[in-house]
Amino acid sequence: NGAGDSIFVGRSGLLSNGQIKRGLLFFDVAAAVPSGATINDVTLTLNLAQTVAGNENVSLHPALADWGEGTSNSLGGNGAPATPGDATWLHTFFPGSLWASPGGDFNPVASATTSVGLPGFYNWNSATMVGDVQGWLNNPSSNFGWVVIGNEAILQTAKRFSSRDHPTATLRPMLTVDFTPIPEPSMLLFCGLVVMVLATPRRRFLQRKRT
Repeated sequence: NGAGDSIFVGRSGLLSNGQIKRGLLFFDVAAAVPSGATINDVTLTLNLAQTVAGNENVSLHPALADWGEGTSNSLGGNGAPATPGDATWLHTFFPGSLWASPGGDFNPVASATTSVGLPGFYNWNSATMVGDVQGWLNNPSSNFGWVVIGNEAILQTAKRFSSRDHPTATLRPMLTVDFTPIPEPSMLLFCGLVVMVLATPRRRFLQRKRT
């Protein structure tokens, strides 16, 4: 669903096999946060547009391989023909590059999990996500984003979130990052001068007191 306005996760269908759906999210952290900064807090916000299920856990797992985004568009969530560059259940980049494991290569340990119920906005926030983003900032080549996974154990748990291609900008995925930048050299010099100015009178006071 590379060009579609939705991200689907969970399991749909009425038959015993159903359809398992997983999503992929990528944020170019290094382009938005200064190099060397310390990440203090991270929150992912997704808009749930549609669901037939009640409360279901949806988890973020760091992806372990690069993947692409083609021009496929699954309007109703039932799939669409893959186009060149698409990530699919089998492919990182359709048609020539494959995941090592069908369904995507990702850390089996979730970075964060949130219970998702009725349509609306939901947040994911954890210390592990802070570590993910810090690692992506320190080493941009390791940033493959997150695989989004819902409840795949039973049928009719599918969740439909708005993607970055949604026509309403405020409904698109948003990653909020709180960070502390490294001070510029000029700022370090300024801070040093301030310390000297504040410290000098005290030293003079002590000298006069001793005499």
